[in-house]
Amino acid sequence: MNRILLFALCALLSGSAAYAESITETSAETEVKAEKKKKEKKPVTYNENGEIIKTGINLGPLPVVAFDADRGFQFGALMNIYNFGDGKNYPNPNAQWYFEGSAYVKEGNVGSYLFRAEYDNKTLIPGVRMSVCAGYYKDAALDFYGFNGYQSNYDMTFVGQNLAFDSSTKSGESLAKKFNEKGKAPKGFYRYSRDLIRFKADFTGEIAKNFYWEAGYNLNWIKTGSFTPKGYSAFSDMVQGGTTLFQLYKDWGIISPEEADGGFISSLRAGLMYDSRNVENNPTKGIWAEAHMIAAPKWLGTSVPHYKFCATMRQYIPLGTPKVVFAYRLAYQGFLGNAPWYAMPVYTTMGPKPDYDGLGGYRTVRGIMLNRVQGLHTGFYNAEVRYRFVDFKLFNQNIAFAISGFTDGTHVFKGYDMTMSEAKRAELPKAKVDLYDKFVKAQAKDGFHGSAGAGLRFIMNENFIVAFEYARCFNKQDGDGAFYINIGFLF
Repeated sequence: MNRILLFALCALLSGSAAYAESITETSAETEVKAEKKKKEKKPVTYNENGEIIKTGINLGPLPVVAFDADRGFQFGALMNIYNFGDGKNYPNPNAQWYFEGSAYVKEGNVGSYLFRAEYDNKTLIPGVRMSVCAGYYKDAALDFYGFNGYQSNYDMTFVGQNLAFDSSTKSGESLAKKFNEKGKAPKGFYRYSRDLIRFKADFTGEIAKNFYWEAGYNLNWIKTGSFTPKGYSAFSDMVQGGTTLFQLYKDWGIISPEEADGGFISSLRAGLMYDSRNVENNPTKGIWAEAHMIAAPKWLGTSVPHYKFCATMRQYIPLGTPKVVFAYRLAYQGFLGNAPWYAMPVYTTMGPKPDYDGLGGYRTVRGIMLNRVQGLHTGFYNAEVRYRFVDFKLFNQNIAFAISGFTDGTHVFKGYDMTMSEAKRAELPKAKVDLYDKFVKAQAKDGFHGSAGAGLRFIMNENFIVAFEYARCFNKQDGDGAFYINIGFLF
C-alpha cells in the first residue's frame, strides 16, 4: 500500500523565513534589522553524530508522484507531520501523523485509488505507545496468479495466443497493435477487483529494557469481484464470453461460493517484541524481532473464523562503520487450520503501518509479482548491504544519500487445497477442465522464488526517505524486472 515520492524535494526543506529587505532603507536601518534577526534566530544544536537536532512540529506537505511495477504510475498528495518535542529523542519523533490521497494510472487499472491516515504517539498514554491507522483502498485491477506458488502456472504466452481483441473499440485496436507489433499481451486474465476498508489500533508497552508486549485490534472489510477487460477477452474460443483466472478459480470450486465475494475480518492480536534499534526509520545497528498471534473468531463478527501466527526477525549489522550496514529480515507466517482465501495475500504487521499485500511487490519480496506467492504457510527473506555515501546540511536539514544491493526470496511451506473434485469435473464444460489442467499443477511442489537488485535513497532527518529500486527475478514464472519509487526502507 502501500507512497512513493519523487520530486519537490526543495518543498520538503523547511527553513526559517527570510526578511523582505527594502531597497530604499538606510544602512543603519539594515544593521538594526540584521541584529534583531540574529537575536530572534532559533539556536541550532547538534547531536554526537553532527546532525542538527530537530525540535517541535515539522511539516511535510508533498505531492505523490510515484511508480510501482505492480500498480503503475501513482499521483496525489500527502502530509507528513513529525513532533520531535524538545528534541531529546531525535531522530525518533514523539508523535507523527501521515495522511494520503492518491490514485493509480495503469492499463486496466484506472479507477484504483486509496485514502489513508496514520497516527503514532509515544507520550499520550504514559508508558504505552499507541498506533492507529485507517484506510480505504480501491483496486480496479489487482493481480491474481493463483495459490501455492509454482503449483499455479504463469504462462503469458499461452494467454496471449488465446486473446480476442475487439477491433470496434479504440482500446481494443490499441491493445491489438501492441500485441501484434511487440508481442505485449494485456494481463487482464491475471486480475480481479477489490474494495478494502482497513482499521487497526495497536498498543505497545515495555516489559524490560528493549523487551515489549504488543496488543491490538484489526478490522478488514473486503469486497471482491471479477475484472472485466476492455477491448479484449481471454480464451473466447474455448470459453464463451471469455474469462479470467479468478473467475476460473470460482468455477473450479477452489474458491467457494461463500468466500467468492469477500468477507469481514475482525481480529484481536497479541505478541512480544524485542527492539534494540538505534534509530527506528533508518537503523544502523540493533535487532528488531517480534512474534504475535491473531484470532479472528466468529463471535467478534468475522465471516469465516480463522487463527494465524506471524514471526519476524530483523537485524542491522554495521560493517566496520555506521555508513555501511548489512541488514536482513526473516519472516514466517501461517494459519492454524484453514483460512478464507482473501486472508492469505496479507503480510501481518503491528505498529503504525497497515498490513501489506503480498507476498511479492515492494513491501515484501521485491521483483516478484504482487500476490504471486500465496499459501497457508509462507516464509520470505530480505538481505541487503546499505552504503550511506554522502551527508550534508541544506536549508537547516540533515540530508544524506545511500545506495544498496539486495536479494529477496520466498516459498510456500504449506499450500491451499487446489484439488477439483470429480463431481466438479463432470459438471464443467471440457474447455474449463482443460484450462484447470493447464494452469493448476496440483501434484507439484512449490520451489524457491528469488530476485536480486539495487537501490538509491534520499534521506532527510533520518525519517523522510525516498527510495528508487530495481529488482529482477531469477525465474520467468515470477515476472521479469520491476522498478519502484516508494518511501522508507523495506524494513
